[in-house]
Amino acid sequence: MFGNYLIGLREGLEASLVVCILIAYLVKTERRDALVPIWTGIGVAVALALGFGCALTFGSQELTFQAQEALGGTLSIVAVALVTWMVFWMRRTARHLRAELHGKLDSALRMGTAALVATAFLAVGREGLETALFVWASVRASGDGSHGPLLGVLLGLLTAVVLGWLFYKGAVRINLAKFFTWTGAMLVVVAAGVLAYGVHDLQEAEFVGGLQDKAFDISATVPPDSWYGTLLKGVFNFQPDPTVLQVVVWLLYLIPTLVFFFAPARSAAKPPTGAEAAVRPR
Repeated sequence: MFGNYLIGLREGLEASLVVCILIAYLVKTERRDALVPIWTGIGVAVALALGFGCALTFGSQELTFQAQEALGGTLSIVAVALVTWMVFWMRRTARHLRAELHGKLDSALRMGTAALVATAFLAVGREGLETALFVWASVRASGDGSHGPLLGVLLGLLTAVVLGWLFYKGAVRINLAKFFTWTGAMLVVVAAGVLAYGVHDLQEAEFVGGLQDKAFDISATVPPDSWYGTLLKGVFNFQPDPTVLQVVVWLLYLIPTLVFFFAPARSAAKPPTGAEAAVRPR
């Protein structure tokens, strides 16, 4: 449940911050007439995300078992790719997000109502679609049949909305760069579990071999139906009897991704050559 709460919090807070920045800028510049198109674009983006989530949930039920596993495995891998790109992008742009959105909004204000709707829709819609896809993949990976994963997502989204409102009111001041760095790192761990489960789905669909090659089996030590087994499953998508391929994919994704994620940003400036240094004024 915690893993799904983290997904809802992280993705929801990004969308909440985008909405807060757009609304606050319009209010500050006395362009309240543009609020209706902005809220319209936000509403359409939320409806699209909900529709996408429903299509994934109910549409997959009509498929055969093999097709369900193939679809689930493929979309899990796509979801992990999108979330990985998102956490790296937010880590890089968190400090400059406000200025970037202000520039896009200024351009949209000059172009008219349709551009305002499109700006809000694109800003929030990307987060909504990513959230719907990753939540669907994570809930499917949990596979416990309870409402705990969805409850965790909803609580995370609710927390994000409250934090967004507090940001707007100026009641909360935190270092967003650090916040997105550490929540991004935790989300990478969750994504590694989703990726491993996606590989397992493809193995069950017989798209990938090795289903019978177990890396280890500690089901007797960590029963899946125990409270601690359920906790590990909910937080890390832990499986007590993974295949060799699952473990290999988990390690190949998690370790390099965290290394690159925490690596210090490189400066784009190049040191001057000897000739350049000689002619540079002192």
